[in-house]
Amino acid sequence: MDLRPHIERFRRRYAEVEASLSDPEVFANGQRAQELSREYGRLKELTAHGEAYLKIIADLQENRELIKGEPSDSELAQMAQEEISRLEIEEQRSALELQHGILPPDPTDSRNTILEIRAGAGGSESALFAADLFRMYSRYSEAHGWKVEALDSSPSDLGGLREVIFSVTGTNVFKRLKYESGVHRVQRVPATEAQGRIHTSTATVAVLPEAEEVDIEIRADDLDISVCRASGPGGQGVNTTDSAVQIIHRPSGLIVRCADQRSQQKNKARAMTVLRSRLLERKIADEDAKYAAQRKAQVGTGERNERIRTYNFPQNRVTDHRIELTLYNLPSFIEGNIDQVIDALMADDLNTKLAALQL
Repeated sequence: MDLRPHIERFRRRYAEVEASLSDPEVFANGQRAQELSREYGRLKELTAHGEAYLKIIADLQENRELIKGEPSDSELAQMAQEEISRLEIEEQRSALELQHGILPPDPTDSRNTILEIRAGAGGSESALFAADLFRMYSRYSEAHGWKVEALDSSPSDLGGLREVIFSVTGTNVFKRLKYESGVHRVQRVPATEAQGRIHTSTATVAVLPEAEEVDIEIRADDLDISVCRASGPGGQGVNTTDSAVQIIHRPSGLIVRCADQRSQQKNKARAMTVLRSRLLERKIADEDAKYAAQRKAQVGTGERNERIRTYNFPQNRVTDHRIELTLYNLPSFIEGNIDQVIDALMADDLNTKLAALQL
């Protein structure tokens, strides 16, 4: 694919948006100013990638010309070949970033994210696996400089989690984490297994883009809000005050509970954030259903109920079934080093969307 016309288009649009943001009248409309600011940041990054890509192409051409008239065993030819190998890897990486920019941006990609992990089949072992997944995403988030904040949790025996809901804030959080929605399966020998038999357990992961008030309108008359005393870990201040908040959204039947903060008002605000995100997820699911034949749906579809990944501890293997990718580095993966799979999923999704765009 010739990316030069697209790079020129990014440059032109970048200059247009930059000029718009220099007009004070634009900021009279807060939502429009925010949209332009987001587009400006995206185009600034794409323009930089474009400049880097063009330099890589020029350097590749220069090094390929160098080795044409040189013996293959000469020192200059060997140095040029090493540089070509390095530049080819850089070219692929840079081209991938630019190809992402060709597609219409997903407005939810830049959103902060709410993750909900729930133990599935497998009893106590499933709850332990849910806790492992929570730690995995927490460490992955920390490595990317994102902030993790617990919203609600339900601990189980043996240190597991029957359920945990938490927010992740930072740059392009949903863009990367949205591929984690689905059923995760673990195969290992539980600590409580006396005969050394391998058990299979599951946990579900829901990844929700954080909704803004302009996305979802919630009427106060549609809410039943109640408060109660928080339970479980959290300190005396949490456990002895009526700080836990439960919200029932009557039209949808959704129930949200938040109890991790001492302040009733903070818990209410966070519960409303979770409710908006769940309602937005339903809205996205309805829209995705209309176009399911044209593209992969990533959020809130039937894929949520399918096994997307298997973690096999006896074989030191993690397999993502959507792209048939298998890695043999499970200890590192479960500690949060999951970029290799997420990058592969993003590339597969990109190729699918580019093919649909060409059609």
